[in-house]
Amino acid sequence: MLQKLSIRNYALIDTLDIDFSKGLNIITGETGAGKSIILGALSLILGQRAESKYFFNQDKKCVIEGSFLLPDEILKPLFESNDVDFQKETLLRREIAIDGKSRAFVNDTPVNLATLKSIGEQLIAIHSQHATQEISNADFQLLILDALANHQPLLKNYKLEFKQLKQTEQQLKELQQKTNEAKNKQDYEQFLFTELEQAAVKEGEQEELEQELEKLTHAESIKRSLLVGANLISESETAAVNLIKEASSQLSNVEKFDTAIAELNERLKSSLIELKDIASEISVIEEGTEHNSQRLETIQERLDLFYSLQQKHRVTSNTELLAIQEQLSENLNAILNSDEQLSKLQKEIDALTESLFKQAAQLDNNRKKAVTLVEKEVGSALKQMSMPNASISFNLTQQTQLNVNGFNEVQLLFTANAGQQAAPVGKVASGGELSRLMLAVKALLAKHTSLPTLIFDEIDTGISGETALRVGEVIDSLAMDMQILAITHLPQIAAKGNSHYFVYKAEKADKTTTGIKKLAKDERISAIAEMLSGKNPGASALQNAKELLG
Repeated sequence: MLQKLSIRNYALIDTLDIDFSKGLNIITGETGAGKSIILGALSLILGQRAESKYFFNQDKKCVIEGSFLLPDEILKPLFESNDVDFQKETLLRREIAIDGKSRAFVNDTPVNLATLKSIGEQLIAIHSQHATQEISNADFQLLILDALANHQPLLKNYKLEFKQLKQTEQQLKELQQKTNEAKNKQDYEQFLFTELEQAAVKEGEQEELEQELEKLTHAESIKRSLLVGANLISESETAAVNLIKEASSQLSNVEKFDTAIAELNERLKSSLIELKDIASEISVIEEGTEHNSQRLETIQERLDLFYSLQQKHRVTSNTELLAIQEQLSENLNAILNSDEQLSKLQKEIDALTESLFKQAAQLDNNRKKAVTLVEKEVGSALKQMSMPNASISFNLTQQTQLNVNGFNEVQLLFTANAGQQAAPVGKVASGGELSRLMLAVKALLAKHTSLPTLIFDEIDTGISGETALRVGEVIDSLAMDMQILAITHLPQIAAKGNSHYFVYKAEKADKTTTGIKKLAKDERISAIAEMLSGKNPGASALQNAKELLG
């Protein structure tokens, strides 16, 4: 149950704290006092989106908190599946910053909005006067039967497999499309692959050949420079080797007089050895450098092949060509394996479809059994609410195609008068009849779900008098098993409450604010008397209010 609702800086509310009771909590107040604002704030901790333009003070953030008492651990798996600690006293909190950014918390654990909504939906359901149109929705009508059929594990498994079926069908469709596209260009890709394969492209080959090409192209110039260099080092009369030999000889004559000279002479001799080695290697390179026109032509042809392939594939290196060759190979292999993959996916689809049809048949059977119970229970509740001749029936049919709920289609038929043929509920029911029908359905659903709190927002629209009294009795009986919050303008319903809250407007610092207070017994008498006769009720209205309150 909802124990406490705290609202900070929302719409016309600056600060508001409301402690709710067990059973039936009545909320009344004049039109425009702010009852819908309180529900709007509550909806924020149930995952609805918010805008900062609705803040009371645009310079402060908005904070909504709801404290819930969970009497058992039915919802513990839901908390655990969302990585949230389960607590019997659970706190949902929503904070909206002045820039509109929102943060949500469950028991002080940050959660996303979807998680807040999934948990909130299991704690509270809000039913407004506009929601009576929901009864005309086929999905909602099917939900009624499913709740009474008590086959939630089966339905959950069916929906999971149905989702898997749709995903597998999409995979098959995409693979068929890719396969067809690949087969259309298979010949061309095979040609490209063969061309690259025959080229036998190697990593780094282009760089090596380009370097060799440069050497062969400038062979004569290279040979000439090497020959001159070798002569300058060791062959000519003034060669460096000869000069260094003479210098070393001169140092040898005087090195006995100074150890430093001896050390320098040793270094000079080492340089002489190095120069001889350099001259020798230059000669070897010079002798091996020849202009080879045949090799030059071979290299040029090979490089032309590389350049041509690179231009064709719009790349600049052999590395990229090799990557393209690998991708072409994968594409061709994929075509070879696609038929096997298509066959595998089709078998998965066939197996899922067979399983789903079996489950859909069981769902259909369970729903047929639930139809009788729903028709009986709702009919009985309608009679209790001054509709003695009203009845409903379900037209449950089977379709050839599976859908997310099985293969059933459902249509809820309704009649309010004896001798009147039942017709689709949205076409024949008045506003007051829809309100009572929806209340009867909600009362039935509440008996078969673990929902701890149900909110009725002026569900009594379109009814009055004795009918209102009967509706109040139904709501009151429903509150014996769960917490009910009922916003109403009818004194007959207001008098049924275990607790009565009055919403009002006040002027505060030149600003209009919304407030709420829990009424004492005498205040309840006055409030209900005003609902009966308006402001300043007379003695008869006060007496009538006392009688309604019992």
